[in-house]
Amino acid sequence: MEVILKEDVANLGHRGDVVKVAEGYGRNFLLPRKLALQATASNKAVIEQMKAAAVRRSASEKALAETLAAQLEPLTLAFTRKSGENGHLFGSVTSADIAHELETRGFEVDRRKIQLVEPIKAIGETSVAIKLHREVTAHVKVTVAAENVAEAVATEAAVAV
Repeated sequence: MEVILKEDVANLGHRGDVVKVAEGYGRNFLLPRKLALQATASNKAVIEQMKAAAVRRSASEKALAETLAAQLEPLTLAFTRKSGENGHLFGSVTSADIAHELETRGFEVDRRKIQLVEPIKAIGETSVAIKLHREVTAHVKVTVAAENVAEAVATEAAVAV
């Protein structure tokens, strides 16, 4: 099945490309999610217009992504989590946590754009990549600190009484 991509799809192609995909992938994933159009004769005639519009849109998106990256680079996000004696966290810091913290600071970043291979499960500093555009990636410093367990136990005991 040949399809025309309406959006960039990882490991497949960029907006405006005509690619061959398996029937099931096209019908069950790309078409319902409006990521692609079937490559019919009439749709192929529209490809050139789509590519020109995509180039203009990509240029403006890249400019916005670069300004957002410049604002995100100096940020340091701090998280406090309960941890064990050797510095391992009982929970973890996930991309959803990072996205929520960025949102509270006024930045709208989709959690799927945060390139966190696995959740952060140790105390310390980590640099996390955020892919804002195909060509623009920002790096944010994430600091995870240990919650004072003695204070937490004392607070829970006071609440229980």
